[in-house]
Amino acid sequence: MFVNSIDLQNFRNYEHLRLDSFGPVNLLIGQNAQGKTNLAEAIFVLALTKSHRTSRDKELIRFGEERARLAAEVDKKYGSVKLELSLSQQGKKAKINGLEQRKLSDFVGALNVVMFAPEDLEIVKGTPGVRRRFLDMEIGQVAPGYLYHLQQYQKVLVQRNNLLKQLWGQGASAQTMLEVWNEQLVEHGVKIVKKRKQFIKKLQKWAETIHQGITGGGEVLRLAYLPSFSEASEEDEAVLMDQFMIKLSQMKEQEIRRGTTLSGPHRDDLSFFINDREVQTYGSQGQQRTTALSLKLAEIELIHEEIGEYPVLLLDDVLSELDPFRQTQLIETFQSKVQTFITATGIESLNVDKLKDASIYHVHAGQVER
Repeated sequence: MFVNSIDLQNFRNYEHLRLDSFGPVNLLIGQNAQGKTNLAEAIFVLALTKSHRTSRDKELIRFGEERARLAAEVDKKYGSVKLELSLSQQGKKAKINGLEQRKLSDFVGALNVVMFAPEDLEIVKGTPGVRRRFLDMEIGQVAPGYLYHLQQYQKVLVQRNNLLKQLWGQGASAQTMLEVWNEQLVEHGVKIVKKRKQFIKKLQKWAETIHQGITGGGEVLRLAYLPSFSEASEEDEAVLMDQFMIKLSQMKEQEIRRGTTLSGPHRDDLSFFINDREVQTYGSQGQQRTTALSLKLAEIELIHEEIGEYPVLLLDDVLSELDPFRQTQLIETFQSKVQTFITATGIESLNVDKLKDASIYHVHAGQVER
């Protein structure tokens, strides 16, 4: 997978920008707040229709403007595709080869990316919500049906929580509607949990191998999915549905008292262990960084395994955060295999000897020069 060109209008600090003829490795060099991260973000948004930096789409639209447009031409193994995404107060519209997509989930997956930024260290040491977001965004790229069930689950969750807030002090007859929401919550929740389990099992295979390579065989990395209502190894949908229903029944009185849903994939977590010691709690900063790096490199291989081609790699101010050894490990992984975009404040922080034939772009005040 290869991004040939990108065209931006009123995106972040870019009034209009068109860049053609990207290379296999592209260095975006500029001081902070000049727009280099915005350029990497634009590629990410074209892949997932949402930003890794904000959940508020209006922040992506240039100040004072009503809409933004992002477009790119992407070479894939089956040919070239033209992608276009429009953002406005009315919502988003996505096109593939000029044809508007009925659902955004039909657009996601046309371009696959792996983003690695300093904040990705939070996947290891941050809150469970960060790890759930990591799972949702990565699974959504290779399994568009997952996004549908996730969206439906979130809609049902809001309705169920609203009902729970109204049920305190009400009789049994007032709880009939809760059973209706339970059925829908379980229907979509089980699909989410099953897909997460399958994804983590595959990610574990790649991450363990990569982590052993980085650490010279001295450390064994293990991933552990922590679902809120089932055993981590269970994948049978019928069994999962029974387990989820039983859990909801057990938690009903407590949920009514608290006015919120206490069990389901919105409460799940992911944990990491090195040599059977939990990395979040007991790992050094170096081990946490290596775990995050192993996860990102594993994502690249997993996406290749799932769709038959490598994703585009976005490295946002992350190489300078890594010591020379980890820089070398990362560069050697993508060199000659994955198209890569690297943002940095200066070339001096990078292991340029390893970055062969890189194209260099200087970014200043929303202008880009090759």
